[in-house]
Amino acid sequence: MRIANFVTESSGGLRTALGELGAGYGAAGHEAVLIVPGARRADMCTAQGRVITLPAPEVPGMGGYRVLLDRRRTAALLRELAPDRVEVSDRATLRWVGRWARRAGVPSVMVSHESLDGLLRLFGPASSRFGLAALEALASGTPVVVSEDSALPEVIGGAGIAAAGEGSAYARAVLTLMDRPERRRAARERARGYPWAASVAGFLAAHGVVAAPARR
Repeated sequence: MRIANFVTESSGGLRTALGELGAGYGAAGHEAVLIVPGARRADMCTAQGRVITLPAPEVPGMGGYRVLLDRRRTAALLRELAPDRVEVSDRATLRWVGRWARRAGVPSVMVSHESLDGLLRLFGPASSRFGLAALEALASGTPVVVSEDSALPEVIGGAGIAAAGEGSAYARAVLTLMDRPERRRAARERARGYPWAASVAGFLAAHGVVAAPARR
């Protein structure tokens, strides 16, 4: 069971990750169910598994992001579906869902993803710990500049630059990247080293499970 807040009804980094991971869980033989906030209730079978949308308000000034605030409704759904694992996307949800999971004897973990737009992506120390935003940029052939104080230098390798300090350091790094004639090829090659299959395997390992037997 996955519960994701701060998603929009259109495309985005978190929505992309949820879709790819859900499809991967299903391919590995697991039944993936995702609960997300939306304008109205819905229950659909999709390529990433069952997706249940619960009515939730938009967060003002956040570009359409919604948050599940009705804990009773969400908890009732958890009891009804009786998951064997719970995965949440933000700390606020983890606090109360984590308590529910402990009482129910269900393991729970938190995963976090962020995505930024732009021709050249600039990431600060608060960027996604899993590097999804940087990988999205690299996969499109876009080199990236990241903070050397984040976990992202290891992700980008030589396909970008880790900058220290404030904006001037980032500006110099951007100019340096623009002088690299092979920057787009290097970015794509780096991204190919992080396939979604590896991410799925990593998250399943975090859940303490392996691929289930193939369904007949």
